[in-house]
Amino acid sequence: LFTANEEIGADVSDLFNHLTGYSAKTRYKKLLVAPHSIRQGLARLIEQEIAAHKKNGDGHMILKMNALEDPGMVRSLYEASQAGVKIDLIVRGVCSLRPGLPGVSDNIRVKSVLGRFLEHSRIYYFHNGGNEQIYVGSADMMPRNLNRRVEILFPIENPKLIRRVRDGILEQYLRDEAGSWLMDSDGNFKRDPHAHLKRARNSQAYFLKHHGS
Repeated sequence: LFTANEEIGADVSDLFNHLTGYSAKTRYKKLLVAPHSIRQGLARLIEQEIAAHKKNGDGHMILKMNALEDPGMVRSLYEASQAGVKIDLIVRGVCSLRPGLPGVSDNIRVKSVLGRFLEHSRIYYFHNGGNEQIYVGSADMMPRNLNRRVEILFPIENPKLIRRVRDGILEQYLRDEAGSWLMDSDGNFKRDPHAHLKRARNSQAYFLKHHGS
């Protein structure tokens, strides 16, 4: 992220001072930083989405990461599903959550996208009753990332950029067929049924065409 946001800049400065031992500060204005605040921040955002859904009925989260295996985060996502929030998970590797379990995870879909390039981005989208929020960064929903490492999630706040990440990136992953594997309620991944089609949607090919140099 290239930004002139003074609060984010101050947070980054404080973080580097903390890492080099010149500061003991652990609270930040904009950034979520592990091991101090990412777990609490993500839990707060999920709870906020549940509350917004109860009010507006349009709850939706799209969460992209490499791995999902933190028990606390899994429980929070189950609770959101049970409250009626629609959840799309794009998880490249290990996923401890099981989608489509009656009464538990009916509103959760899990897919893995594998292709020519190694998927490595982490993007956390929350519809939030129309006041959309997106955090991007280095943290997966894993105990080691949330509890034992220094990781960062930063907010995308410009509405134009939020739409670009939502529609130009996340939506392309959700539409992907060529490189997609879909998880069933038993935890098994199966190839997308449209993957063999000649014109199967391919998110990585789309990015090369529309965003490549």
